[in-house]
Amino acid sequence: MISEAEAVVMEVLWRGAPRSAEEILAEVGAAQQWQEGTVKSLLNRLLKKKAVKAERDGRRYLYSPLLPREKYVHQTSKSLLDRLFGGRVAPLVAHFSEQQKLSKKDIADLRQLLKELGDEHS
Repeated sequence: MISEAEAVVMEVLWRGAPRSAEEILAEVGAAQQWQEGTVKSLLNRLLKKKAVKAERDGRRYLYSPLLPREKYVHQTSKSLLDRLFGGRVAPLVAHFSEQQKLSKKDIADLRQLLKELGDEHS
């Protein structure tokens, strides 16, 4: 599983790769208050998890994602659903509804999605 900090690095790589550790630091370092050593540690952890690959480019390495963003989103959302809502989507939607976090557009989109799902299963 990828940590939140590792996900920040992955987002940079998903937006455009290959990137060096210095390029990643330049993009997110200030906002995250990270130093170069932090980025390199995160990249090493991602290498061990086989989420990224590194290719030598002179005296530096260029990193590219091996884990597709779609797969990460699927794994993370499934983990969240399993941990907090017993793997069910309806309690998740109910939670957001109770917290008044659903806009009218969200509700319309959910209705459309349910209609499309109903049509597929008819």
